[in-house]
Amino acid sequence: MRFVGRIAEWNDEKGYGFVEPNGGGERAFVHVKAFERRNRRPADGDLISYEPKADDRKRLNATRIRHVVARANSPVPGKPWFPRRAVGVLALLVIAGAAWLGKLPLIVPIAYAGMSLIAFFAYGLDKSAARTNRWRTQESTLHLLDLLGGWPGGLIAQGSFRHKTRKTSFQVAFWVTVMINLGALAWLVHSGQIDTIGRSLLHG
Repeated sequence: MRFVGRIAEWNDEKGYGFVEPNGGGERAFVHVKAFERRNRRPADGDLISYEPKADDRKRLNATRIRHVVARANSPVPGKPWFPRRAVGVLALLVIAGAAWLGKLPLIVPIAYAGMSLIAFFAYGLDKSAARTNRWRTQESTLHLLDLLGGWPGGLIAQGSFRHKTRKTSFQVAFWVTVMINLGALAWLVHSGQIDTIGRSLLHG
């Protein structure tokens, strides 16, 4: 079965990169020698068709690769429309503003900022590992960090590193964790439990 996707993170000096399938899914390793026709050098953003095949180490490789020639009237893909970094920063500012207005205890923006920083670095490490085929951070770990309040940092990281943005299953799970986290925060605020927790944490 053939897939269609775009080349990403192409290293022309070493002759390899990755392909991210259209519509989401697991990306595959691309090597220049896997192209059926080598009439030109691959480059980031090239549209290709390929057959995915797992190697002995269960890593997905693109085989029998062909360049796909787009029609003249085909739309040119642009940047993702959703401003993840801006939304992540805005979320942190809203939480900080609510605390400044006395709607939330000070511990809440501190906790969100701390968890967001941890999540940002976790996403960054996973992106780096994906580039070098090293041990990856489990998606469940990233989702746990998002669930515990790190989702603004997760959004900033997704936008900054262009990581996990096209994998539909991950994005669905990510937004579920965001809704659960915000729902839990709303309940804690409405019930008054957030004030009790804040006082106990700040004053021991």
